[in-house]
Amino acid sequence: MKIKVTAVFDIGRTNKKFFLFDENFQEVHREYNRFDEIEDEDGYPTENLAALEKWVKEVFDKMLDSETYEIEALNFSCYGASWVHIDENGKPLTPLYNYMKPLKDDIFNSFYGAYGPENELSRVTGSPKLGMLNTGMHLYWLKNTQPETFKKIKYSLHLPQYLSYLFTGIPVSEYTSIGCHTMLWDFEKKDYHSWVYQEGIDKKLPPIDSSRKTALINYKGKTIKMGVGIHDSSSALLPYIRSVNKPFLLISTGTWSISINPFNEGMLTAEDIENDSLFNMRIDGSPVKVSRLFLGNEYKLQVKALSDHFNVSPDAHKKVKFNQDTFFEINKDFTHMFKWSTMSSEDMPNETTISYDKFEHAYHQLMLELVLLQEKSIRAAIGNSAINQLYVDGGFSDNEIYIQLLSQYMGNMKLSTTDSSLGSALGAAIVISDVVLEATFLDKNYAVKNHRPFILK
Repeated sequence: MKIKVTAVFDIGRTNKKFFLFDENFQEVHREYNRFDEIEDEDGYPTENLAALEKWVKEVFDKMLDSETYEIEALNFSCYGASWVHIDENGKPLTPLYNYMKPLKDDIFNSFYGAYGPENELSRVTGSPKLGMLNTGMHLYWLKNTQPETFKKIKYSLHLPQYLSYLFTGIPVSEYTSIGCHTMLWDFEKKDYHSWVYQEGIDKKLPPIDSSRKTALINYKGKTIKMGVGIHDSSSALLPYIRSVNKPFLLISTGTWSISINPFNEGMLTAEDIENDSLFNMRIDGSPVKVSRLFLGNEYKLQVKALSDHFNVSPDAHKKVKFNQDTFFEINKDFTHMFKWSTMSSEDMPNETTISYDKFEHAYHQLMLELVLLQEKSIRAAIGNSAINQLYVDGGFSDNEIYIQLLSQYMGNMKLSTTDSSLGSALGAAIVISDVVLEATFLDKNYAVKNHRPFILK
């Protein structure tokens, strides 16, 4: 008797993953792959779309013939801010341009000159000025720099929807991809922004479908329920939304620390935009307030500098345990010591000055300063929402000092860490199922740990 499973392709910038989940959303199979980047016509590195397509089809076709598993459904979770532009025959017209590809000032000047001011546009679209990370700006750039290519576009599909299209032949747009700091969506009107219509870009976007939408497709003689794909950040949020009954904030940590508030009411303010807040979108089209902090990237740079300064192993920071006495010593006469490399804060000095003779003390100081920034980012995301529960997942959920200090500074809230390495893939499986998650789902599947502030002396 074959095990009935849902298949999910979880496509990150670096790792390409394929999962099979059983009827209880337990992982029963996984595969990984990586592809070397190629270059676009300007020599800028970008995703090897042809290699990705080939791998996706090969892996799925192989598992379709498995003697162990019977695939009943398929969905896709992918990184955002990436378009595949297809012609009338469904073939890609351009490389899958890297969202870090820089744009020239004349594009920004032309766009904001016609549709600005910048702050107001960012407020209503929930999208700070992020260049190609704003996929609306990507389309504006393409129309103005490659007009002949733009004319040939039948549809522009975000990457999750393009992978779905490869299997279904059905072109769709989908809320979580549209609402991910694209600058396309007017959250006040709950429709595409007027500039999208004025530029004729709406004609390149297929009809919008819910992330829950599925189609029964006859694929190589087998009937399979296929999803339309989902943006990975929105997908990772879904198991929490489906199983937690009270409002919460999810802090997803890694290179970026993203504080995600699905319970925000109202529009972003000018202050929110200044605090690097933006909107993502839930699967029903409602806004999710997000505040970003370049935490992991800054941490990596500062830890390397500290290791060099104290002439210790690059891994020495992994062995430092939280020490209350060290914290009290630092906190008693606290001053900011670190000048950030990739962030800025009003309290940071002009130069980094380390006044300690022990690596452990300097590391505690670093973590305290980073947590103070994290606290500010969390409170910006919470805004006026009545939230008392915080969940932390990702790399920093294992950092004892980070968790202890965060618990202390967010002491009026419950703080829990979760191990959700499957996060976005699991969400993609759940969104196309009809299953109602139990309240114990996180405890059973995410290794939830609760943390309390330490007692002040």
